[in-house]
Amino acid sequence: PAPTTAPPPAVVEDEAVHPRLAAYDEHMTRALTPFTDACAALGPEMDGVGSSVGDVWDGVRLIVELGTAHKRPKDPVSAVQPHLKPCQDGMAAVRSARIDRKFDWHLKATMEMLASVSWVVMSPPPTPASFVKDTIGSSDFWANKIRKEHKGGGEEGEKHTRFCDAMKALILDLSAYLKEYHLSGLAWNPHGKDFSEAKVGEGGARKEAKPAAAAAVTKKAPGPGGAGGIFAELQKKKTSEGDSAATGLKKVSRDQQTWRKEYKTQGDAAPAQPSASTKQPAPAPKFGAKKPLGPPKCEYQIRGCKWNVENQTRETCEGGVCKVDVTDPKQQVYVYKCQNVTIQITGKIKSVILDSCTKCGVVFDTAISACEVVNCRSVQVQATNVCPSFSIDKTDGIVVHLSKEAIGQSSFVTSKSSEMNVSWPDDSGEIKEAPIPEQFMHKLVNGSVTSQVSDLYH
Repeated sequence: PAPTTAPPPAVVEDEAVHPRLAAYDEHMTRALTPFTDACAALGPEMDGVGSSVGDVWDGVRLIVELGTAHKRPKDPVSAVQPHLKPCQDGMAAVRSARIDRKFDWHLKATMEMLASVSWVVMSPPPTPASFVKDTIGSSDFWANKIRKEHKGGGEEGEKHTRFCDAMKALILDLSAYLKEYHLSGLAWNPHGKDFSEAKVGEGGARKEAKPAAAAAVTKKAPGPGGAGGIFAELQKKKTSEGDSAATGLKKVSRDQQTWRKEYKTQGDAAPAQPSASTKQPAPAPKFGAKKPLGPPKCEYQIRGCKWNVENQTRETCEGGVCKVDVTDPKQQVYVYKCQNVTIQITGKIKSVILDSCTKCGVVFDTAISACEVVNCRSVQVQATNVCPSFSIDKTDGIVVHLSKEAIGQSSFVTSKSSEMNVSWPDDSGEIKEAPIPEQFMHKLVNGSVTSQVSDLYH
């Protein structure tokens, strides 16, 4: 008997990486790696912070990979929540990092930058790309302090500047990636698996991006099903005369083409097309609608020596006043997302920070370091004794009340803010008020820019 010939081996192909996932891997190689390298150059403490940021980006990659393989769930935010644990763990590691005080601004800038990760659970408006790009302002607030502190610091100063530049480049590169692949939120696969089949932690490790010329893709051998099988079957039906599978089909005459305009004017009703779904889409949320505040907090954290006052309103405080009793001058007070309430701080404090507050008042005795106001609207700050510095950033509407002792000692640093005023008592005890300038006139003199306050304030 003739020897049997073994069948040819099947052509095996490695599963191709989805373009969205491949582009994200390229983003990590292009922008995240320089940032982690810049952190490592600052020493082992910041190296740990850079490693934790890398874990956050790896966690986001798992979410992107889930989107490439699954259909959009009914409630994407709730469905994705269990899969966010790697991101949350990485952010918690950054937040609780115990590092040298000289890296305080680096850590604050990094935390502001990590707010951009929220794009995976948001829906427009605004678009994820715009949301991520807006975080540059808050991270640059601290990064600019780093640049100023280490300006002219030689090789060591260059390392800190490189850290700031790499952070900004990371945010911009992520924004560009989102604009191309996730324009209206996390992209899903309409032909993928049901999201209920997704398992927590599912997903592969990142692959290094390869050059296009080196990425040779081997084709799968066509099986009996799929597009390859259909085209093979049609090819078999083609005869030597050139007839194909479509030969002999009846031609549709002009009067049978019901989509034509002249056919519809004859009074004959066109056949009704079955609707894909009779279910009406849910109304979109109104733009600018207020989001509910989280649970109110007024608690002291031993780590960091910090009071956290969050989400306080007139209804959550007795008489609309939230009282904070400071017992150690090393303690600082952080006030976040409070509305229509007065925060009364008793005792000498290191510093006080107002973040994202609306129509709030803060009264304190003495601040050793500074009072910072960020992302606030219509707030008032009163120092009954002395505060050497007030920092106002991205705030619309603020009045700073100074005591007689602080008139010659307090200074103001402002940026991207409007409607700023300062009031103080004169020698007779009468209260005076004046605006803090927000309009300036700049001139180019002898190769350098000089600035002076606009005539509006004279």
